[in-house]
Amino acid sequence: MSHHDVVVIGAGIAGASLAAEIAGSASVLIAEAEDQPGYHATGRSAAFWEESYGGAVVQPLTTASGPALEAGGFLSARGSLHIADAGGRAALADHLAAVTAMGVAVRTLDRAALDARLPGLRAGWDVGLEEASTRDIDVAALHAHYLASARRQGAVLRCAAPLRAAERRDGRWRLHLGDEPVTGDLLVNAAGAWADPVAALAGARPLAIRPLRRTVAQLRLAEPAPADLPLVFDARSRFYVKPVVGGRLWLSPHDETPVPPGDIAPEEIDVARAIAVMEEAFDWQVTRVERSWAGLRSFAPDRAPVYGFDPIVPGFFWCAGQGGFGIQTAPAAARLAAALLLGGAPDAMVAGIDPARFDPARPALA
Repeated sequence: MSHHDVVVIGAGIAGASLAAEIAGSASVLIAEAEDQPGYHATGRSAAFWEESYGGAVVQPLTTASGPALEAGGFLSARGSLHIADAGGRAALADHLAAVTAMGVAVRTLDRAALDARLPGLRAGWDVGLEEASTRDIDVAALHAHYLASARRQGAVLRCAAPLRAAERRDGRWRLHLGDEPVTGDLLVNAAGAWADPVAALAGARPLAIRPLRRTVAQLRLAEPAPADLPLVFDARSRFYVKPVVGGRLWLSPHDETPVPPGDIAPEEIDVARAIAVMEEAFDWQVTRVERSWAGLRSFAPDRAPVYGFDPIVPGFFWCAGQGGFGIQTAPAAARLAAALLLGGAPDAMVAGIDPARFDPARPALA
């Protein structure tokens, strides 16, 4: 029976990044239930870094992560625009107030400025909010970087190894990963949509972390989408679009439909509704839906991530509830979680971020 200082459940971006941070200081086993890491959420991301995305609690993690992602070559220029018709002006004003309070640089665009950025914008969509610092993320490269870094430092990755049983005995975890028994001093719950079921197996109280479906469709247009088109959000959160290679367009209905954890598929009606709303904003002609997919976004009730030791079960550490922002916050979140897990001083990257707001014992999760 193999023994490890830390056993991390889940090899998506949460588990991979944390393992990479701690592998130089502890023996680490990463256990992934699927045949490949990052199958359900990380590998289905819309792949962008927007500083304000996720709100005021998440923004410090995103901001702190930006320089590391840039230095690693994982970001590329994109920019984002939130646009509004008459029905969305109040929502856009609320977004402006929230982003301004975060200290994120944005500017308001009038119709003339929007026309210069957005070909085919229909009449009535006359105001926008630009966040020029928004970037694309090379998600696959970032995830592979963390997995490779963890392995170089001695971490072991086992796929097709779902957690089937967990018992804390004599200060040590006795686990069954698939059919294989292992032991570990600390157990990290980085299981994404399965965070609550993993907690229940370990005897911890689930935190009502809900998996939500997010749909994306790849569209072919009669006129290819410009490569420099920004990421465009409807102010009322009914769709967003992003150009991809070959003049295609990624379109999401910005949906958050509660679903059980599993290998989920998109609903055709969600894609159809998103196309209908997009066509209210743009006169782009969709000639084909080339493919569509859905991923899982997992949120705690207050929509803040959860990093820290469980208040009841010894040796059980939460690294979950990262919603749709786990990739863009990965460098800072992993540094913060690593300090909490190993008891070290916070890295300079996260020294000014209060870990209490992410504590599994915070009042919002009681």
